[in-house]
Amino acid sequence: MKNIVEEHLIFLYGAETGHETYIAMCRLIEKYKNKLIKPSGIPENGLPLDERDAIVITYGDQFRNGDKVPLENLEHFFTEYVGDAVSGIHILPFSPYSSDDGFSIIDYRQVNPEYGTWENIKKIAGRYRLMVDLVCNHVSAESMWFREFLKGNPKYKDYFIVVPEGTDLSSVVRPRALPLLNEFDTAEGKKLLWTTFSRDQIDLNYKNPKLLLEMMDIMLLYIEMGAQIIRLDAIAYLWKEIGTSCIHLEQVHRVVQLFRAVFREAAPWVVIITETNVPHEENISYFGDGFNEAQMVYQFPLPPLVLDAFLRGEANHLREWASGLKSIEGDVTFFNFLASHDGVGLLPAHGILTDDEIKDLVELSLSHGGYVSYKATPGGDIPYELNITYYNAIVDQNESDELKIKKFLSSQSIMLSLKGVPGIYIHSLLGTENYREGVSSTGANRTVNRRKFKYTEIEKIINDDSSNASRVFNGFIELLNARKSLKAFHPGGRQEILNAEGPVFALVRTSVDGSEKVFCIHNVGSSRVSYRLNLHDSAQGSYSSFKDILSGRIIKIKKGEQFKDIELAPYETVWFRVV
Repeated sequence: MKNIVEEHLIFLYGAETGHETYIAMCRLIEKYKNKLIKPSGIPENGLPLDERDAIVITYGDQFRNGDKVPLENLEHFFTEYVGDAVSGIHILPFSPYSSDDGFSIIDYRQVNPEYGTWENIKKIAGRYRLMVDLVCNHVSAESMWFREFLKGNPKYKDYFIVVPEGTDLSSVVRPRALPLLNEFDTAEGKKLLWTTFSRDQIDLNYKNPKLLLEMMDIMLLYIEMGAQIIRLDAIAYLWKEIGTSCIHLEQVHRVVQLFRAVFREAAPWVVIITETNVPHEENISYFGDGFNEAQMVYQFPLPPLVLDAFLRGEANHLREWASGLKSIEGDVTFFNFLASHDGVGLLPAHGILTDDEIKDLVELSLSHGGYVSYKATPGGDIPYELNITYYNAIVDQNESDELKIKKFLSSQSIMLSLKGVPGIYIHSLLGTENYREGVSSTGANRTVNRRKFKYTEIEKIINDDSSNASRVFNGFIELLNARKSLKAFHPGGRQEILNAEGPVFALVRTSVDGSEKVFCIHNVGSSRVSYRLNLHDSAQGSYSSFKDILSGRIIKIKKGEQFKDIELAPYETVWFRVV
């Protein structure tokens, strides 16, 4: 470990301070060494994920009632209704917080008592692969750290970033249309503090090595409590240098590489995922060389491109983008998702969709009962994300219930078929509709996709076989169970986007050892289509039959047959396993 970890620390802090910090880091690892227990079934080498892995994204207090704490309800929901259809749960920040639905943390080392306890967290982690957030860029203005800073406590003097009045910050990239600096009264007078996201979220100063050690201690605590995947929230903005863009700086990459090197020593089964809602090339830069940085990054262009395909009934942009994805070498993969606690980001679609096509998505969100959030740029505010449930974004209220469900599940099957690990937002799993009354209450657009349920309410919905939500849920579970049974969906397997046109999006997935192939063919249009599959060019061989693992349909292949016409109903998905 010494050469890599100490090298990163010296880069960040200089020779003397870097060496001192390295010694402190070694002590920290020793402190946790006997507390971090490797889960059973995790491979010793390579990416510790396979075709059985799919992760549901949810809030810790997603399900409430008067008898049990929300984390108990969450555990019961997954064990009772979801079972082994998914392997993991991403519980969004569950610490005490002051705003932003958990992303303004007051105390990293505590579980919000309104949600439950560490014992509840560990119990969930004993059954499912647990993914947790390190909200590393900022902390709540109500945190002890910041309150002590305001009082003048020397321990916390350099935990935050004080900016002299009049400093030129014009080159700083801004993720939100809010003030970059906010003024606070301190024991030493009024000071301007760096606040990238809001006045209640005070940016942390990673130029202070003690702060870095503190955050490492917190991550190791999370791993002790069962975390197997660490999501680095807003990591791109972590390091600030006046006169630069303050995004994607080399120091940020070194910090992620440092985390990876420490985990390799202390907990090699832990996976790092970076949350960087930026254009594709910038996003995949967090893979590093494929072995030294994050193991997963979010596939941010996917949500707007799938939505565009279903809006227009035309998959050309989705096809061209997927065909152009570089083959990434190393122990890395994508985290494929269509919805999350945030909105549908539009920035990753720039350069893929035209301005008019992005405008069409904006109009779609507004006409389907959603909202639009904007980002400040030197040229003015631009649409940043659509705030709408993915169900409402995909379906049209004038469509029949049958078609709505089929259309929505078809959109999700695209995400499930692509190379990577699927991330399913709880409200997509449940087919939740827009929570507009929540937006009226909070004034925040993102609340539209953050509805919380009483546990008895969600049980009633799921057990009502006639409800659209129940039919979406059960259809989703069937898709997930089908997916995990196929080695071709291993994140390390191969993917080839097939030639198609119009509403057809088709690909073939091949297992790591080449023994299994699955053809995934999707119709994103409202009309029946016929897709001509070139058996030899795409499958590299001849086969006796295809079996659709979703419907059971079998298609016989005649000896020497080169083409097969596949008939697809509106919004139909087929996953043909070669047999």
